[in-house]
Amino acid sequence: MEKPVLLRITTVPISLHLLLRGQFRFMREQGFEVYTLSSDGKEVGEVTAEGVPHIAVTLTRKITPVQDLISVISLIRIMRRIRPSIVHTHTPKAGLLGMMAAWICRVPLRMHTVAGLPLMEARGLKRRLLVATEKITYACAHRVYPNSEGLKKYMLGALNVSPARISMIGKGSSNGIDSGFFMPTGDLKQQAAAIREKYGIGKDDVVFSFVGRIVKDKGMRELVSAFRSMETDGTYKIHLLLIGPFEQELDPLDEADYTFLTTDPRVTLAGFQRDVRPWLMASDIFVFPSYREGFPNVVMQASCLEIPCVVSDINGCNEIIQHGQTGLVVPVKDAAALKAAMTDLTQSEAKRQQFAQAARAHVVANFDQQYVWKELKNEYLERLQREA
Repeated sequence: MEKPVLLRITTVPISLHLLLRGQFRFMREQGFEVYTLSSDGKEVGEVTAEGVPHIAVTLTRKITPVQDLISVISLIRIMRRIRPSIVHTHTPKAGLLGMMAAWICRVPLRMHTVAGLPLMEARGLKRRLLVATEKITYACAHRVYPNSEGLKKYMLGALNVSPARISMIGKGSSNGIDSGFFMPTGDLKQQAAAIREKYGIGKDDVVFSFVGRIVKDKGMRELVSAFRSMETDGTYKIHLLLIGPFEQELDPLDEADYTFLTTDPRVTLAGFQRDVRPWLMASDIFVFPSYREGFPNVVMQASCLEIPCVVSDINGCNEIIQHGQTGLVVPVKDAAALKAAMTDLTQSEAKRQQFAQAARAHVVANFDQQYVWKELKNEYLERLQREA
């Protein structure tokens, strides 16, 4: 029996590496012939290290009709050459172009994972265009996979997607969490202590951390407002540790917020970090006030590292964090509520410890990586048999 050929597509290689890391090796070991495809980039080496070939095709994150047509033609040629049994796409542009090409090539099984919808924050013509592209993607796919219950409900309601076309893998998440890798260890604690010492952070000071793109959509406006207005009793200082890149060309911060983050001595800009574990552990509270998500890996990572979390009440976040039990959930775009939650955890170390331990137990029980991968493998085989 021939191995089923699996082609995984994302817009940029960092998504293959960070969002789906480990899946390609697992599927190869389970008997699939695996290919990956995205734009070229420095993370390609990390992907091919899993023992799978990578194909580079120019895919843009912006609206570029001419380039998109060229990309579709390239995808069609590649699919006709490698003849995939399954094409599985992630991210909006890769989903649109990948599913169109797979439909034209009549690939036996066409799957698209939805891990966040930019249209949820768009308005006017831009929103109508994004809705149209999503509908084209879904129409070309056999099956669409939101990676959270909240996202599934939104797609069924706001986008009128047929329930017969939607499924979820396990209980959510695109890749699960490697709970053994994201575990507090003595070595990580030493690295975290060194980071705090390097940036002049005292033992009793409270550090708020954030991991992700430093853009408006991630709630930076509210985080800056909450942090700037917080008061302490003078016995300790507060710090803000941001781990991730600015994207001023795509989703720029207000000038005042950008200036504050880049000049205030209480703010540490760590930039992109391949290993976020010691940076997260250098903090006392993880804050994630994003406007929209699918199923955010960083919240699971912080939880597994036993860093108590404050998150916005959006898809994914409110499934990972149970308010008042494993962390605090605040209304989206509400700087006052965010400040109150940050202040609450700042003033109660006992509550921080309680949430941290409960959060790790919840995430490990429901979103462990091996469970998610096995559920995905079973979905591939069962759907392939049905669509054949």
